[in-house]
Amino acid sequence: MNDILSKIVARKRERLAEARRRRPGAKLREALVPRAEPHRFILALQREAINVIAEIKRRSPSKGIIREHFDPVAIARNYTANGAAAISVLTEEDFFDGSLDHLRSVGAVTGLPLLRKDFIFDEYQLYEAAEAGADAILLIAAMLDGPEFNDLLQTAHGLGLDVLVEVHDRGEAEKVLRYDVRLLGVNNRDLRTFKTELETSLALAADLPRSLTLVSESGIRTRDDIERLRGAGFHAFLIGEELMRAGDEGAALREIINPQRGAKVGE
Repeated sequence: MNDILSKIVARKRERLAEARRRRPGAKLREALVPRAEPHRFILALQREAINVIAEIKRRSPSKGIIREHFDPVAIARNYTANGAAAISVLTEEDFFDGSLDHLRSVGAVTGLPLLRKDFIFDEYQLYEAAEAGADAILLIAAMLDGPEFNDLLQTAHGLGLDVLVEVHDRGEAEKVLRYDVRLLGVNNRDLRTFKTELETSLALAADLPRSLTLVSESGIRTRDDIERLRGAGFHAFLIGEELMRAGDEGAALREIINPQRGAKVGE
């Protein structure tokens, strides 16, 4: 892992140890109830529509503060009213100013499926996500070796959670596609350099199985970007920073779904 990712994971391990002391895993598992609608996140991304996973995040390690006046509940309502297929909620505390409480509060005001966006490497985090109301979790291929990835994947599926598996290059894709991956995200942002190139998704798409539900993540700004990605086989599009920088994130989302010709998200 690169230096920034290593720092995030190291701090996350400390946070995880604190969470376990406050609430042992056995107690957390006891609080779980069977999901009324398992795997509804992936179904929302398979519609014949412009399926945007609209993201809620306040800041990032590379860009600093993205949204000064940050109200996850108001943002979620705005996304819901303006055509989001699903909502991604950053829950990492120290580098993104996220919280599981943000996920809980968003779930209370929207019926859209929710993704817990975080740096997940332990089974306990899956139980946290399920208990907090997530419909899906993120697994980052660059963080995990094959066996530990598969253990987390199978546990998540058993809990009724969908798993957005994130890759950035062919090597990572080859590592994870030997397992039961159903939902694959291609991150156009290189986690080592934080450089973003839409071509990352376009170059990988031809090598990916058509049976997968494919998501392109990061760097998507216009409807033309989406049409290029749809033509390459992508079913959904995760958009975060551009929406968060907009004065009205709902209007920005609506513009990319039903654009005025040539406009960009956030303009």
